[in-house]
Amino acid sequence: MATAFSTDGEAALRRELGPAAAAPRGDLDGFYEMGRSAAFVRGGGFRKVALQFPDELLADAAAVAARMEAATGAEMYVLGDTTYGSCCVDEVAAEHVGAEAVLHYGPACLSPCRKLPVLHIFGQQPLDIGRCAEAFRELYPNRQSHVVVLSDVVYAHAMGECKLEQELRPEYPNIVFSRVVCGDLPGSALPGEVWQFGRQFPVEAPGGLQDCAMFYVGAESLALTSFMLTWNRCPFSSFDPTTSCGRRETFNVNRALMRRLYLVERARDARVVGILVGTLGVAGYLTVLQHLRELLCRAGKRSYTLAVGKPNPAKLANFLEVDIFVLVACPQNSLLDSSDFYRPVVTPYELELACNPAREWTGNYLTDFQNLLPGACAHVELPPAVPAAEAIPDVSLVTGELRAAALCNPPAPQLPPSTTLACRDRTRALVEISPAASFLESRSWQGLEQQLGQTPIAKAVQGRRGIAIAYEDERREQP
Repeated sequence: MATAFSTDGEAALRRELGPAAAAPRGDLDGFYEMGRSAAFVRGGGFRKVALQFPDELLADAAAVAARMEAATGAEMYVLGDTTYGSCCVDEVAAEHVGAEAVLHYGPACLSPCRKLPVLHIFGQQPLDIGRCAEAFRELYPNRQSHVVVLSDVVYAHAMGECKLEQELRPEYPNIVFSRVVCGDLPGSALPGEVWQFGRQFPVEAPGGLQDCAMFYVGAESLALTSFMLTWNRCPFSSFDPTTSCGRRETFNVNRALMRRLYLVERARDARVVGILVGTLGVAGYLTVLQHLRELLCRAGKRSYTLAVGKPNPAKLANFLEVDIFVLVACPQNSLLDSSDFYRPVVTPYELELACNPAREWTGNYLTDFQNLLPGACAHVELPPAVPAAEAIPDVSLVTGELRAAALCNPPAPQLPPSTTLACRDRTRALVEISPAASFLESRSWQGLEQQLGQTPIAKAVQGRRGIAIAYEDERREQP
């Protein structure tokens, strides 16, 4: 736990930087699909375009931007760092330069955006189709198996009819290849069709999706974890193109679900919840924030909305009054491993399980918060409030204490929120005291004190030079 909050910096000083997994230097045009990108910019008439790269592809950013400017005549701005996950389109950073469109490079969660036109360039990573087909045959010797083939977006170019599908379709009549869909997904899929996580595929098994096996082409990733939790009744296998090895996934979904359900129990016990804003670009994030606030208010819990960028243990440890956090992010970034955090971090779906009595656990797991919004396929209305005298008490499985399980009536909109007034000093000034402020006053350390008017004024002087491990004016001990 201690290493999660502070380190001595030795690991950073001794870390060796290896070659990045970027594009082949001689094939930038093919890897980054310069022709398609230039056609998108010219076709839209865009004069300012933001180029968003993940860390592993930043080495090519300058060259790509220069070629795009020469091909289109538009101004190109490279987004060197993202506010949240690199898989999401950073519309906020793009708006800072007045960009009219975004070219998103590398892996993507394919979450729909609302503000700017977006073109996804995944980067065509190489795939040994023959070895992948051979691994598939080893994992599924029965030629009548119902299998859905999924892939990481960087290998989507090799899944088409002329490639892996052409290799396996003659032998496996019941095989189904998913299709990557960029942009908005339809509100309701056709019968026998699945639209989720930016993928679309028909379900042809007699018993539905649960009778299908899943074959994933790509390395172990958050995308694969999200697939396995969502479709947890389907057996998964995978092929890693970097190692050319296929395997049956040994990730114990039931064990992972038990861990997530334990967090649901912790959310039921929580009295103060911190809502972490983990995205500003995914469509519907403001709606789900309002939905969560209303849900927590009806459940009798106090909530605070926090925008801290990329969450880490050190940032969230500043909010000790918060019992649990809920992260509003894209499906791939929602499943945050909070084992090193001072307080647990749950998903919006897990908070719904904890606070909405009408929502029951059905075995299906939802990582996309848009499925919870009104009008979505998995939306569940809040039940009417129950008087406190008629509420059935519930027992916490973590602490063994009694807790209220019914929803209370929402506060009247015309009345201001209840406040507490306290005397601040001898001038009898009245201030509003919130629970968070009261908790802060009880802490022994409340942050740096300004001490206005008490600190003497001094001229600025030159400080030390060098790095902290060895300043230039620091004496070094002789060996």
